[in-house]
Amino acid sequence: MKNSAKTTLEYTPGNTSEHASEKEKLRRLKGLKKLQYLWDYYKLHFGIGCVILYILGYMLHGYFTQKDPLLYAAFINVVPGEALTEKLSSGFMTSRDLDEKKYEFHLSAGLYLSSDEDNPYHEYTYASRIKILGAIDSKTLDIVLLDQEAYDMFSQNGYLYNMEILLSEADPALYEYCRDLLCENIEILEDNAEEAALDSSVCYTAETKKSPTALDISQTPLLKEAGFTEPVYLGVIRNTPRKETAAEYIRYLCLE
Repeated sequence: MKNSAKTTLEYTPGNTSEHASEKEKLRRLKGLKKLQYLWDYYKLHFGIGCVILYILGYMLHGYFTQKDPLLYAAFINVVPGEALTEKLSSGFMTSRDLDEKKYEFHLSAGLYLSSDEDNPYHEYTYASRIKILGAIDSKTLDIVLLDQEAYDMFSQNGYLYNMEILLSEADPALYEYCRDLLCENIEILEDNAEEAALDSSVCYTAETKKSPTALDISQTPLLKEAGFTEPVYLGVIRNTPRKETAAEYIRYLCLE
């Protein structure tokens, strides 16, 4: 009978003399030298820890401070004063007893649209157009306050909600009150602008319709105080997901 071979695996602890030496060295160091020693050996760990803490802090800060968007509004070719801006934003929230720590009213200014090259704001038209189109596409623009030129552009491009439909569905009493403020403008349904631009022999033609797409709010209490000399129009963007709040805002401007 053969004796079977027996293999024994033994664990041999590593040499701890180097580790003990490092501990002894750390024990002897004092003050700044000790801090420098720790930094030299553990800076990678410190760095990773700081990054993790920063990410966690950023996420927690965003979670606890994030506000729900109440409404997105913009002045286009309209220059408001500081007092009017406050009334048109924070004033609306105060009138509804809304907590400004939970809700946010976004009001953008400094947007200009003009086809007149002699207009001093013409140079801002391209940048403003890109910003406006991006906001409409992302549904972060609900209300616009416009001068006549901007109103014509918005209406022709079909950006504005039919105000008659919006108000009558949201609040028939508000609609009746605002009927005299309704303004009609042309919307281009179809045209041959591209062909006419490429071929000078092609005459421009367009299929259009007129719709009540804005309110002239120049004589409403808040706007009248501001002293605008030209009409100021209020329009609601057609794809807004906040129609009810937009109607509440119109009520605030017209009735309060």
